[in-house]
Order: sequence, then C-alpha cells, then structure tokens
Amino acid sequence: MRVLTGIQASGKLHLGNYFGAMKPMVKLQEEHELFTFIANYHSLTSSTDAETLRRYTLDAAIDYLAVGIDPNKTLFWVQSHVPEVTELYWILSKFTPMGLLERAHSYKDKVAKGIAPSHALFSYPVLMAADILLFDIEKVPVGKDQKQHLEITRDIAVKFNNEYGELFVLPEAIIDEEVATIPGIDGAKMSKSYGNAIDLFMESEKALQKRCNKIVTDSTPLGEPLDWRKCNVYAIAALFLDDEGKKALQARYESGQEGYGHFKKYLKELIWEELAEAREKRAYYLAHPEEVEEILREGARKAQAIARDKLVKVKEAVGLL
Repeated sequence: MRVLTGIQASGKLHLGNYFGAMKPMVKLQEEHELFTFIANYHSLTSSTDAETLRRYTLDAAIDYLAVGIDPNKTLFWVQSHVPEVTELYWILSKFTPMGLLERAHSYKDKVAKGIAPSHALFSYPVLMAADILLFDIEKVPVGKDQKQHLEITRDIAVKFNNEYGELFVLPEAIIDEEVATIPGIDGAKMSKSYGNAIDLFMESEKALQKRCNKIVTDSTPLGEPLDWRKCNVYAIAALFLDDEGKKALQARYESGQEGYGHFKKYLKELIWEELAEAREKRAYYLAHPEEVEEILREGARKAQAIARDKLVKVKEAVGLL
C-alpha cells in the first residue's frame, strides 16, 4: 500500500510535527511503501526570504533523518525537485470549483491568525491534491484539521475521473485519534504559525525547560488536586506515555502533592529522553550536509520517474499531448 506524507519547510520542527507525522512515519516505513517529501512549494505561502527557505528545507530533511526516516525504506525528496507536481496542480485547477476552496476551514483559520491572504494560500488544497494524486497514493496520514483537504482531493479526483476515466486513485485518510491534534503551550493546536510550539531540538535542557514553563495552566494553588483532564501539560506529556504511565501521572495530579511546576519539569525530562538518540544522529547529519543532499537527489530522481509516467497519462487524457 502506498502512503504519502509531507511537511512544510517553514521553520523549526516541533513536537506537533513529531507526534502528528514523523513518529508515525517511522512505523509506516516498516509496513508500507512510504513516500515523504519536504513541502517547500507550500512553504512559499509564509516564506519571503530565499536563504531562510533553503536553510529550513535542509534542516527539515536532517530532522527527518535524525528521527529515523530511512532512505532505503522511504522515497524521500524535496517537493520542488519534482516540478511535475506544479504541472498537475494547474491541470487539477480546472476541476476544482471555487466553492470547494471557499469552504476550506484551514484558509480561513490561517488568515484569521494573521497570515496574509494570497492565491497560493487559497489554492493550497489543489497543490496538496497534486502531491497525492501524482503518485497513486492510497493512504494519507492527516490531522483532523487536514481531513477536509483530503476530502477536497477526493472530490477533485472524482470530477476528473468522471470526465476522463479512472486515472486517479481515491486516497483515504489515516487519522490517529489519540494524536490527531497536538496542543501547543496555549492549548490551541501546536503550530509554527501560531507561535505556540515546543521545538523538536532545543539548544539545551535549560532552554527546553524554559519553554515548558511557558505552558498555560490554571491558578490552582500547590496542595490542592489538579484536574489533568483540562491541563495542557498533561495533554502533551500523555503523548510520551503508555496506558500505565498515563494512569500513574493522573494519580499524581489527583494527589494534590505536586504543583504545575513539578509536572512541567517532568515533561521536560520526557522530551529530552525521547529524543536523545535523534539528537546524536542530527549532530552527525549537520556535520555532513553533503550526505543529506545526495539522499534528497536520489529520492527526487526516483520520485520524478514515477511522476513523469503519471503526468503523461493525464496530459494525454486532457489533450495536452
């Protein structure tokens, strides 16, 4: 089964990326034919500086490799290295009703958060559809906030198939309900755009603790039981724990013997321990960027071979060849 996932090269990766996409990807590559890419075309919706985008793209690739993406098991490339995706994006635009995009929640949410409205931001779901349909992807891991975009992809594919035959596979969503939305330090969805993220690779334990200390909590005083059900610290910590660990942490909350400061320190320890091996691998790749660039070149070569075959069929169907 072909599975695809990607992430924007728009800043430092964070725990939301790790639990929402990266960690599941490491598992998926052992079970399926995994396609994953650095979505730097998508990143143009928020990036205005060329050097920064180039750096973020390489950094994202390094972080992916550090957490366990294996180029021998995963087809791994940079989106812009396979330009066929933008050709398909334009063709698919013909099959995308304006009303379909006008109903997209993500566009409205991002504009409300202060991101400048643009055609690129508005048509983001069409480019996402091209990313998926170009490779006959069957499953796409998405958060609840991205599920609508996958539904748009299916709508576009159905409209095209109805007119030209069954050229596109209709992808289905993979949603892990337990980690569908990763909370940030303010309780809203963790996002670079919202400034509420905990970076995946902090420069030091001290810096990580400082960030954890900024997580918003209520004013329950030390000595009283805490409600773990409404606690942002617990919601993030639970991502690292199995059922037994969650129950133990819940009991600590309910005991009234510890305050939020204790749990923020505990969260820092969970994060630091979880990423210990990844930090070592990341240090290696940072010192050997040429190896990363070669991995991406080889991934793009393989991805482009698949993309070309698909695009030829599409262009022949619509009369461009």
